[in-house]
Amino acid sequence: MKKVVLTIAIFGCTLFFGQKSENYLQIGYASVCCGTPSDKPVMDYLAKFQKQSKVKNLEIYKQSGLGREGEYNLYIGTDGLSKTQKNNFIKGLKAAVDSQNNARSKNSDGIVNFNESEIITKADLSKARNLTPIKK
Repeated sequence: MKKVVLTIAIFGCTLFFGQKSENYLQIGYASVCCGTPSDKPVMDYLAKFQKQSKVKNLEIYKQSGLGREGEYNLYIGTDGLSKTQKNNFIKGLKAAVDSQNNARSKNSDGIVNFNESEIITKADLSKARNLTPIKK
């Protein structure tokens, strides 16, 4: 039992102290009736942005288990970006999300929620459960 508690404590500390960013953007994937939409358009944009802007690594976390139909959130660290890069990143991310929401079937497809003015802090993420890093 002690080994299990120790292992969980080490993993928790590693995840918490491994975070580089202090501020994160949140993208929520919600279901209407038939599951959540794909995160492929957003992930494709992130890969394109990294390549074009020559950003080494974006810090991305996924929080799963938020609903019965697979709802989840993505958190993207923005502290490694310059002010110009951050503004361009947010504009492009908003465009990718809007494009995906406009192409969806209103009656059955889920929706992607993104509010560029909502910033999630490292302290907020440290309290989140079911949080896993995504490697790009």
